[in-house]
Amino acid sequence: MEPTVPAAGGAEPALRKRRVKAEYLWAYLFIASPIAGFLLFALIPIGYSVYVSFTKFDVYNPPTFNGVDNYGKLFADPLFWKTMYNTFYAALGIPLGMAVSLGIALAMNRKIVGINFFRTAFFLPTISSVVALTLLWKWIFNADFGLLNYFLGLAGIDGPAWLNDEAWAMPSMIIQGVWGGLGFNMVLYLAALQGVPGSLYEAADIDGANGWQKFRYITVPGISPTTLFILITSIIGALQDFPRFMIMTEGGPNYSTTTIVYYLFLNAFRYMDMGFASAMAWVLGIVIMIITVLNFWLSKRWVHYD
Repeated sequence: MEPTVPAAGGAEPALRKRRVKAEYLWAYLFIASPIAGFLLFALIPIGYSVYVSFTKFDVYNPPTFNGVDNYGKLFADPLFWKTMYNTFYAALGIPLGMAVSLGIALAMNRKIVGINFFRTAFFLPTISSVVALTLLWKWIFNADFGLLNYFLGLAGIDGPAWLNDEAWAMPSMIIQGVWGGLGFNMVLYLAALQGVPGSLYEAADIDGANGWQKFRYITVPGISPTTLFILITSIIGALQDFPRFMIMTEGGPNYSTTTIVYYLFLNAFRYMDMGFASAMAWVLGIVIMIITVLNFWLSKRWVHYD
């Protein structure tokens, strides 16, 4: 029997080490682009906005440090508090939108002929242009020749000047916002409903549970993670809402629909007060963070992941 010749001592480990280094190199190359994008377009601008919030900066001249003057001016500004109130007022449409979306999802979660057509019809506005849809609703709410007042007139009702009346402008925006979010939330709820085990409903039927009891004790807990996701993303979106208000009302009448982000836009790009606008942005960011953390903390009491 011939003796075996041992392989070169360091050849195989060295080859494996080169392969690992090559894999790491490719990994770094793949993550370099998003990291560079985050640094250039997110982290550095965020850090610079913190600095700008402590300066007087009009874009045309170099920023000059003024301490916390912008924050003091902000909290003393009655229009800031009015726009903050308007923002939370507009966010009142969130629970209504979630309830309607869930109702539609329950209706769409049925095996009937043509159900895919209805699902598509409800989701279609979600992929449409926000500008186009907003202009469409601006026409619907038109006081003189709008579709809504036309149908109200057929019923003998004299419709209000929806977007030009302080009392009706924000409710009009809430109605449009609820409609605009139905498709996306409906799809999320539909996916959640289809993920609830059917065996739970079968067991409930055996125990004699009625429809409401099955909805209350099986459906609601089963879709609670999705409800939390929709709630948090809807709140963040509502507190940052801007294009709808700019196109439909331009913050009027009499600032009744001026949201905090629209007021931020006015100060930054119309009044060129970047320091004040940056301070406002950071206050809004802190408010959003507090609300989000609070939602996660409270979710332990009603969200079920099992």
